[in-house]
Amino acid sequence: MAVDNSGAGSEIQCPSCGEKITIPAAATPLAPESAPAEAVAGGSQASHTIASSAAAKIEMHLKVPVRDKPGEVLIAKPKTPLEGAARGATKKVRVRTIRHATCVESGHDRFDEKVAEFLNEVGEANLVGIHPVSYTHFDVGTQKVVEDFGVIIVYRG
Repeated sequence: MAVDNSGAGSEIQCPSCGEKITIPAAATPLAPESAPAEAVAGGSQASHTIASSAAAKIEMHLKVPVRDKPGEVLIAKPKTPLEGAARGATKKVRVRTIRHATCVESGHDRFDEKVAEFLNEVGEANLVGIHPVSYTHFDVGTQKVVEDFGVIIVYRG
């Protein structure tokens, strides 16, 4: 937290833990130190630079709260809602792929019937998603690469 000089000496409550914190008075500026002899002789000035920085001149006296017991858990795993448990949220997620090519019987296309039949078995409450797919495969009977389609059904069961 940062407070301007007008708040020096006053007490405030910590927004995270509720402990009272006394705001320290502003530090008086220190007189600049003379350069060390080794810096003048061509040595390293890193220690002198850090010692004379603004951060090194500010003296802070803040009270750090100490707890007897562990703090509260900030991120908790959400519990399953009752309606989710009732709809079968505890069931495993499963995937079923239905290809158009496997639904053609004796020249009759039964793709829609097979998909509808499976969806009725699963039930609307257990359905997570239906995703269309298109793919190519090598047909052994015709010796050609054929384009086909299907659906991927994600459900709980």
